[in-house]
Amino acid sequence: MKKLLIFALVCGLGALGYWYFRERQLPAYGPGYREYAYITNGKSNSVTVIDLSDPIRAFTAIKSIPVGAEPTGIAANGKKNEVYVVNTVSDNVSVIDAEHNAVVAAIGVHATPYFIDVSQDGKRGYVANSGSNNVSVIDLDRRAVLSNVRVGIAPGLARVSPDGNTVVVSNRGDGTVSLLDAPHMRVRNTVTVCPQPEDIAILPDNSKAFIACAGSGQVASVDLRNDKLLALLDVGKTPVNLGLKPDGGELMVANFDSDNISIIETTNNEVGGSYLIGTQPARGIVTSDNSRLYVSNFGSNSVAVYDIDLGKVIATLPVGSHPDALALSRSENYLLVLNSQSGDVTVIQKRKPTRLEPTEYSLLTMISAGVQPNNVVVKSFILAKPAAK
Repeated sequence: MKKLLIFALVCGLGALGYWYFRERQLPAYGPGYREYAYITNGKSNSVTVIDLSDPIRAFTAIKSIPVGAEPTGIAANGKKNEVYVVNTVSDNVSVIDAEHNAVVAAIGVHATPYFIDVSQDGKRGYVANSGSNNVSVIDLDRRAVLSNVRVGIAPGLARVSPDGNTVVVSNRGDGTVSLLDAPHMRVRNTVTVCPQPEDIAILPDNSKAFIACAGSGQVASVDLRNDKLLALLDVGKTPVNLGLKPDGGELMVANFDSDNISIIETTNNEVGGSYLIGTQPARGIVTSDNSRLYVSNFGSNSVAVYDIDLGKVIATLPVGSHPDALALSRSENYLLVLNSQSGDVTVIQKRKPTRLEPTEYSLLTMISAGVQPNNVVVKSFILAKPAAK
């Protein structure tokens, strides 16, 4: 009788194991498909590469790429298989060939850069140099700086509009935004907004920019067609991150020091409401179908899942220590959470609830990264010539 019970238990565990691993099967995109997550490690001067597509080694760190000193910003080129890493202390941008996961060039910029934004046509990159009060405009085909455009004091971020015609620069030191005429590489206007402007979101139709001002608990709405301030919207304390719905209709504001998010109606420039989300929300990301918002709660070591249609938090998931940057896989079935203090990445799986497992989200794995991971980008592509087996 005891042997029969043990046999039944083993069979039951085996069935559960089959069910669990069946749930994590990856989409089949073909033999030439590659999908990687690139993670900047600010205090180990490296980029960790995580494979998200290989059926055997998926969700493992496959390489650590040395880059410049204190990498902070990272972006992928949508038109070519390259990833760009901004190195704050060495004042340069490392270019990573995504097909070989190796640095192939380093582009020097000016003092203390933090982030890079890439135009949708993949031809230009824009880097705000906080220490030299200018923006480096990079020709990504030639891997060369075309111009260094003077802007306001201590620019933190340069964001290019979807049509590539305008670059919005948040100048933290003087409470302004510089609006650059991108084709002519010059400042066309400067708009005074609010204290310590930082994160920027631009609507898909290129009509408006929203700028989070950490120093005043406000978000500025700026008309990009007439280059003027439309409204200053009161949100929570220390708004640090803006998550725009892909349809552009609503903007999610993470208020770090009030433990909540504010939702802005972008058409009429009104705050629709504020909702408790967790301790010290740091970053947010919205799914492509506009239905879910994921928020990393830096102070409570968790990720909140906010259902936008229902208007409430539907799950709070424990992760590592001091979660910060977030990224979704191409299928959006996997959420990557960078834990800045514990130096690792939590992978959360989204799946269809069943009677056996009614929860929609679960912890899939934890992956070791470098020291103080701070930013992440996912790059997917098809190899021009699939690798031989």
